Amino acid sequence: MQIFRSFIFLTVYAITAILFSVIGVLIWPLPFKQRYWVVSRWAVMNIWLLKIICGLRLEVEGRENIPTEPCVILCKHQSAWETLALQAVFPPQVWVLKRELLWIPFFGWGLASLRPIAIDRNAGRQALHQVIEQGKERLQSGAMVVVFPEGTRLPPGTMGRFGVGGARLAVEAAVPVVPVAHNAGSFWAKKGFLKRPGVIKMVIGAKIDIQDLSATAVNQKAYDWMTLTMTQLEGKTPVQFTKGEQRGES
Repeated sequence: MQIFRSFIFLTVYAITAILFSVIGVLIWPLPFKQRYWVVSRWAVMNIWLLKIICGLRLEVEGRENIPTEPCVILCKHQSAWETLALQAVFPPQVWVLKRELLWIPFFGWGLASLRPIAIDRNAGRQALHQVIEQGKERLQSGAMVVVFPEGTRLPPGTMGRFGVGGARLAVEAAVPVVPVAHNAGSFWAKKGFLKRPGVIKMVIGAKIDIQDLSATAVNQKAYDWMTLTMTQLEGKTPVQFTKGEQRGES
């Protein structure tokens, strides 16, 4: 039965992704926040459909920690689920993501309408410079910037090394960091077809004030918080992924 429910959800998910991607292109002339509101209804709708079709609910702890000012969100990356949930929970945002995602027909077009910071992950310092320069511009426009500091989706029970890009952006733009943890990978696995019923818990941490801190110190604070919170969510301390294992698709 759950296989059938997952099939129904993914069918609707794919069809509506095409529809909203076309809409995103058509409304491109609108201001970003208006365009974002329309396109992000797809994510909100799919979070609702997960609950209705698959019995998979979202529970949020720490909504009071969402700042009213722009910030850098450092989010745990386990699944495609968080790309939906972040839009349903946080104000307008842009993501740092691999540029190849923009090449996907329909989906990439809609994604491009949300002004992401699309990087070549093999570009090294050039990619970091792009994150900082474009990130500052997005923050100044009033949007939050989402960074997945592990760089790729990792399975439950694991933690990847945090890249410093998100913390560097926060320090140079003088905005706080908000860490976000969740256990979505236990219900919607990377490249997994089956959507298991249950409750995905998203935990929003208190903002990390970057004043008088280096990017390395900010990154360590976020990493320590994430390790502790994931231990609480999953019931065990995450195992560290090695650099070679950590490479893969976002």
